[in-house]
Amino acid sequence: MSESEIKDIFIKTGAILHGHFLLTSGLHSDTYIEKFSVLKHPKFTEILCKEMAKKYINDNVELVIGPMTGGILLAHEVGKALNTEAIFCERENGKMTLKRGFEIQKNQRILIVEDIVTTGGSIKEVVEVVKSFGGNIIGIAMLVNRSGKELIFDGIKSKALLNLNVSTYKADECELCKKNIPLTKRGRTGK
Repeated sequence: MSESEIKDIFIKTGAILHGHFLLTSGLHSDTYIEKFSVLKHPKFTEILCKEMAKKYINDNVELVIGPMTGGILLAHEVGKALNTEAIFCERENGKMTLKRGFEIQKNQRILIVEDIVTTGGSIKEVVEVVKSFGGNIIGIAMLVNRSGKELIFDGIKSKALLNLNVSTYKADECELCKKNIPLTKRGRTGK
């Protein structure tokens, strides 16, 4: 599937929004990707996750892990496509952790998945969780890299289905704030 076909799914589902948004990273942006506009469609979720899985089909993935919330769906569907287990990290007292009896075995081959990435804060936290268990991270996959640059985590290049170069601003330097455009807060992860 081409990147343009993937972008069409985001456009068809109304997932690409324009305005003035506060991102989970704390940055402001004129574009917001509402992942759940796509993920609420099981068929699109399956298609996109199969595309993510294809990038790692020959890497002997033993476990797929993603951060709560969107990462749960992605880990499950990518795990299904790779015929392996899937788990997720969640926050406890502001820190990403494994709960619900989830475990990572030492040297287990792990694929990390994430939905929309700007700074990669959640991925960095999942990397730390995996490393704390001695897991072997063999890849990092994401639906959308909106940073406009190649993202590398702990020496591992990430692979995105859709790469966008979207403007982001620090709050005190935001062009949209200077124009008094109202700030919208969409979904938040509790960071």
